[in-house]
Amino acid sequence: MEASTSIPSGQRPVRSAAGTAGTGNDGPADTVPLGPADRNRAPVGASASSPGKGAAPAGTDRSGLRRARRDAEVRLLAVAGRLTERDRLICRLLDEHRVLTTAQVADVGFTGERRARMRLAELHALDLLDRFRPQVWGNPAPFHWTLGPLGAALVAAEAGIEPSALSWRRTLAHELAQSQRLAHLVGVNGFFCALLRSARTRPGCWLEEWWSERRCAREWGEVVRPDGYGVWTEADTSLPFLLEYDNGTETLARLAGKLDGYRRLAQAAGHPNWVLFSFSTPRREHDAARVLAGHGVPVATAARTPGTAPDTAMWAPLAPSAPGGGLLRLAALAQLPLEAA
Repeated sequence: MEASTSIPSGQRPVRSAAGTAGTGNDGPADTVPLGPADRNRAPVGASASSPGKGAAPAGTDRSGLRRARRDAEVRLLAVAGRLTERDRLICRLLDEHRVLTTAQVADVGFTGERRARMRLAELHALDLLDRFRPQVWGNPAPFHWTLGPLGAALVAAEAGIEPSALSWRRTLAHELAQSQRLAHLVGVNGFFCALLRSARTRPGCWLEEWWSERRCAREWGEVVRPDGYGVWTEADTSLPFLLEYDNGTETLARLAGKLDGYRRLAQAAGHPNWVLFSFSTPRREHDAARVLAGHGVPVATAARTPGTAPDTAMWAPLAPSAPGGGLLRLAALAQLPLEAA
């Protein structure tokens, strides 16, 4: 596939572990378009090696681990025939991205939240998923879903690794519920899940890549740490982008300071990519745009509106060559010359 803005061979990241889901039990409307084909190419600074086998920590009762592993294998065999490819996709996404709300899971692969709630409850009863409600004032918070013990065993079995090689742990749901970064993590994941929703409802669209903040940190952490990396494709146009999801907790000077890392990443890769800044309010976007322009990095900003998908005409490129008088769709950014941004 020809792309208007592409990463040279050997520098384009490998495809997200999420893969492409089957139809599950809800028919063609519940497919998950995460990309048409695998990319077996590694990014700048990425390791080409696959995850190693998990080793038991020092002092661990190995016989107890073996018993637990055999128990998980037996339980997996008992439920394997009841799992759809979409169920497996949800588990893989939760392994990589840690937490999703019910609405975000619905965006990923269901025709509505009611059907998502029903299936998530079944997966929770099977011990594939854990869930929690964060403490908030006012209306009750929605369920937040994490990987459960049997879900971790499933992901590990599919990857051919020991469960201990995953970052999952039994206390993860409790830790996330207490984390001050939960709202930010959920917001970032919601950005990408909304793109998945658009891809499911508009023909010819794919979210070809979705990297978590943790994966970005592993690849580029010594240079810059974006909140996510993605490749959005419409027809024959692909836009690789790096995401900065802003909740208004950082100073404007700190936001501008991040662009130095993105400039260094572009130099290492031999090409720039768009950096998307998503802001919580129009006022915050307006104030930030003044300090983000003129740093030699292609930047586009947007103010989030509930119910508005990120692929719509909401992006304002901070580039001399950008057309004036209107906001651009996400894919339209790929038509702008990066050199002039």
